[in-house]
Amino acid sequence: MPTQSLVFHGQPALALTLPEGDRAVVSLHGAQLLSWTTADGVERIYLSPDALFDGRSAIRGGVPVCWPQFNQRGALPKHGFARNLPWQAVPGREGQLALALRDDEATRTLWPHAFRLQLTVALAPRQLRVAIDVTNTGGAPMSFALALHSYLRVDNIAQARLEGLRGANRWDAVRDDRHVEMTEALRFDAEFDSVYAAPSGPLKLVQPSGTLQIAQSAACTETVVWNPGATLSAKLADLPDDGWRHMLCVEAARIDENVLLAPGAQWQAWQQLTVL
Repeated sequence: MPTQSLVFHGQPALALTLPEGDRAVVSLHGAQLLSWTTADGVERIYLSPDALFDGRSAIRGGVPVCWPQFNQRGALPKHGFARNLPWQAVPGREGQLALALRDDEATRTLWPHAFRLQLTVALAPRQLRVAIDVTNTGGAPMSFALALHSYLRVDNIAQARLEGLRGANRWDAVRDDRHVEMTEALRFDAEFDSVYAAPSGPLKLVQPSGTLQIAQSAACTETVVWNPGATLSAKLADLPDDGWRHMLCVEAARIDENVLLAPGAQWQAWQQLTVL
């Protein structure tokens, strides 16, 4: 399973294809997973047809790496800088793609820490895992947040439901309200933006065409669920007005309490998607 270099929407990317036909494509810009198709030819990841591929801007869709800041919770640009920088391909194991990012003068101007990130995409039949390893290569502790901001493709959001969050503590960012989630299955017909305490077991994204199981590492203490709804979707220049109907973000995150990483230490987080 050799890694293939290619140009994807005008930008350098890497592709990995299994003998069974499953395929993943990752952009060097941001180390962003842009496509995951299973052997049946079904695309499982949403990528906006209006996404910008200019080598500088964040790409709308796929799996952006939000690091070392989530959203605007800090002084850095929104969602940090990792998703806006070029990464380097590094050797990976059989069935994997790996890319790395190290600090440089530009990152140290924004954030004065020495680090190495490695993003690994592991592909198996009907299964994909995105993992990120963070290493503190400097001499002082560093504090950071992370989210794997996965855009999952749905045929029709009106027919999709997300199961597995009942009983979890929830912060509803749309209403700025905190409560325990009592709904067995979440449904989506308007803007939805909530941070959940991560559940103990996997979630299930259920739609008529099939079910996707979503698991995350214990290092990710939160799960973020987001759909922009019709009103916000119409305001986002890099998302079609009806884009909200075909996507649901379910994110593995560590955002409520930052990771404090000692010099020389390493931290890993992952999200795993499995077609049931």
